[in-house]
Amino acid sequence: MGYGTGVDVGSTQTKAVIIDEKRQIVGRSLIDTGANVVTAAKNAYAEALADSGLQEEQIDYIVGTGYGRYRVTFGDIQVTEISCHGRGAVHMFPATRTVVDMGGQDTKAIRVSPTGEILDFCMNDKCAAGTGRFLGAVAAAFEIPLKDLGPMALSGERPVKIATTCTVFAETEVLSWLSRGKKLEDILLGVHRSSVSRSVGLMRRVGIEPEVTFTGGVAKNVGMVAGLKDAVDLPVNVGDDSHYMGALGAALFAMDHILGSRMPAAPVEGE
Repeated sequence: MGYGTGVDVGSTQTKAVIIDEKRQIVGRSLIDTGANVVTAAKNAYAEALADSGLQEEQIDYIVGTGYGRYRVTFGDIQVTEISCHGRGAVHMFPATRTVVDMGGQDTKAIRVSPTGEILDFCMNDKCAAGTGRFLGAVAAAFEIPLKDLGPMALSGERPVKIATTCTVFAETEVLSWLSRGKKLEDILLGVHRSSVSRSVGLMRRVGIEPEVTFTGGVAKNVGMVAGLKDAVDLPVNVGDDSHYMGALGAALFAMDHILGSRMPAAPVEGE
């Protein structure tokens, strides 16, 4: 039995996934990336191994992905996170044609083929507007646990219009709305709608085709999921493993290599 591993080193969190030849997940891990990217990659891999019950020598191939993919020093190759999220999304939700991946510092819209190949993609500029980092800044400004941000937003009724989605100015604007007497829930609803609007803008540039799959760490935010569904007026796939999608895609590429290397060489003409 062969095993392939994907290690996705993100700006905020690092994920690792191990799959078997049936392409089933047998081990996984998620840790904070922290300041040392190399250490984060190693620790995530070690935790995924422990979760799987496998030994390191049983792993046949490792693919690194994410913004820190070149710091997966023990990996065999690197694959872009765009390719990995597309591949992972189609594996988990086979009818996926549009992927929106929202992570800590960027958002990507990806159009994929039925086999998970990338047909087109678009990502936000260097600003972290509308990303997980922006939502984190808002949570910090109100001293709210990040996990509570989405549920609180869903209880809002009259969303405040957020003029800026710049992370640097987010705290100033949201606190100014609070000082003007706006309800916290309405401010948070406005924040989520602003972030969704930017994501949908990216999706429209690549073309929104059903089914839509939401990946990345922000897919755990129920307010963002609900907002995205309303904005595109389509069902949006979100699974318990959506934040592992990049690592899963990387593991699938690793398994392609493992199984492909076993295929007999084509006979040479005349032999």
